[in-house]
Amino acid sequence: MRAEILSIGDELLRGEIVDTNKSFLSERLLHLDVEARFHSTVADDRADITEALLRAVARADIVLVSGGLGPTRDDLTIEVLAETFGRKLVLDGAVLTELRAFFARFGREMAAINEKQAWFPEGAEVLANPIGTAPGTLLEVERKDREAALIFCMPGVPRELHRMMDEQVMPRIVQKRRAIAFVRATLLRTFGIGESNLDERLRELALPPGVELGFRTQFPDNHVRAVARAASLEEADEKLRAAVAAIRERLGVLVYGNGEETLEAVVVRRLDEGGRTLATAESCTGGMIAELVTAVPGSSAVFRGGVVAYANEAKTALLGVPEAWLAEHGAVSDPVARAMAEGARARFGTDYALATTGIAGPTGGTADKPVGLLYIALATADGTESRELFFAFDRERNRRLGAQVALDWVRRHLLGEALDLPRVSTSLPGARSEAKPSEGHRSGTGTRA
Repeated sequence: MRAEILSIGDELLRGEIVDTNKSFLSERLLHLDVEARFHSTVADDRADITEALLRAVARADIVLVSGGLGPTRDDLTIEVLAETFGRKLVLDGAVLTELRAFFARFGREMAAINEKQAWFPEGAEVLANPIGTAPGTLLEVERKDREAALIFCMPGVPRELHRMMDEQVMPRIVQKRRAIAFVRATLLRTFGIGESNLDERLRELALPPGVELGFRTQFPDNHVRAVARAASLEEADEKLRAAVAAIRERLGVLVYGNGEETLEAVVVRRLDEGGRTLATAESCTGGMIAELVTAVPGSSAVFRGGVVAYANEAKTALLGVPEAWLAEHGAVSDPVARAMAEGARARFGTDYALATTGIAGPTGGTADKPVGLLYIALATADGTESRELFFAFDRERNRRLGAQVALDWVRRHLLGEALDLPRVSTSLPGARSEAKPSEGHRSGTGTRA
């Protein structure tokens, strides 16, 4: 089966919002072994919507439409759908009652224009929307010499579309289209290797028949998607398990998680499982590490706090960085990074403490300390280590990559693995790739890594 995903809305074409619905819908169709062959976007214009619908049913068996189901004058999807395929609009009394009840739950009277959302093309099937006011619809359009095309119209609001796709649309596709193959897929998340190197590493990997790999970059990660097709769900599941095991064995610690689990979520989970705690001391990353960690539900069990010490005075007052070290080595230096990490660990009483200091850019660099120079330090009960790294990106990506490297260092330490990131960073000339652990300020924390 071939599918087309059609988004409707002026705001999409003007670039006011990013259309994430297409990627979500394509991913969900993959689970049903339905191939999304076409992505289209049109404005809130009757002629454009009509043309897009006719084109879609001519080349796709399933058409997923998002947007244009609201009550305002520019929400045209249902009206144009009915006009295009010669159906009159009919009022659904049950839906109208539900709409009024929806507003009543919030102590509001429904505006007259919302009645528009209770009208549907004759013969269409209503798709329930329990969390919004825009029900969806399914219209089957007959075609010569082929099965009818299925047109599903859903709201453009992502959380409403997601739920409707999972609860209303996917079961109907399964019910109305006999599956001749079954598919299972999973996403493996990697960090520390480039996309092309990742592909090369897995090129000669022996995989079960019917398994394909896909690659994509989502900075700062690279993802591997394994897709297994088989004559039954059980066989597809078994093929996928074997493929994932082979990929993990080949890539080792480069794979940090699968599915929707982010690196920060993995770090929080592993810290929690080990009964360990974390603190941060950030300069160039400006609290980004703390933000990533605290966005994870349950992070309060492991994260004790953080300090954003941007000015030198803050590094000294809040983290105990010696003024003499700042004067001698500068804020962007190995000794200062180590002192920041040790200061955070001492003040918060944690098992781990991360520190970052660097020059994110685009200004502030010198010949000795160029833009992109970054020091990351990790303090533990066994001592303190630091790394001197160089990132040749823009300011935002330098900061984001620095935060990711720091979190990955904690993950690797919990796994007993060394920090090794040759594919995402470059050491400055003359810098050592491995730093010696220190015993604290009194035992030479000032040595350059």
